[in-house]
Amino acid sequence: MVDSSSWSRALVQISPYTFSAIGIAISIGVSVLGAAWGIYITGSSLIGAAIKAPRITSKNLISVIFCEAVAIYGVIVAIILQTKLESVPASVVYDAESLRAGYAIFASGIIVGFANLVCGLCVGIIGSSCALSDAQNSTLFVKILVIEIFGSALGLFGVIVGIIMSAQATWPAAKSS
Repeated sequence: MVDSSSWSRALVQISPYTFSAIGIAISIGVSVLGAAWGIYITGSSLIGAAIKAPRITSKNLISVIFCEAVAIYGVIVAIILQTKLESVPASVVYDAESLRAGYAIFASGIIVGFANLVCGLCVGIIGSSCALSDAQNSTLFVKILVIEIFGSALGLFGVIVGIIMSAQATWPAAKSS
């Protein structure tokens, strides 16, 4: 016998649309948080280093653009996840296929959101060190920029995994009586 207060029972009684909405919100919200955090880290170092070497300001803005791309990844996936939502009859909202679709969208949103949070931090920290090292030695800019590109690819990996996860979201058709 399943206890009515157990987690498994609670998870089955929450609407799959609620899980879907939370997943979509996490995808965009946490991605934007990662982008903002990365821009904060990069921007503060860039402004500080530009006092010593004003020449670095314009070319180091690429680090801010990489951070902003992280937010765009979240927006793109949120749009993709939103298109996965389908209206189903009330009689099949809590069927296994509906729950699976809701959980798939939820998991996809969490994966993308947190991958982009970490990616934003990674790109921000590398962008910060790029600005500081470029202020000291301009030959280091391209070398560190390559590392920053690899850090930015982590966000793309999260997007790819999120899209693959969202492919599992298929909503049931109406039951024939």
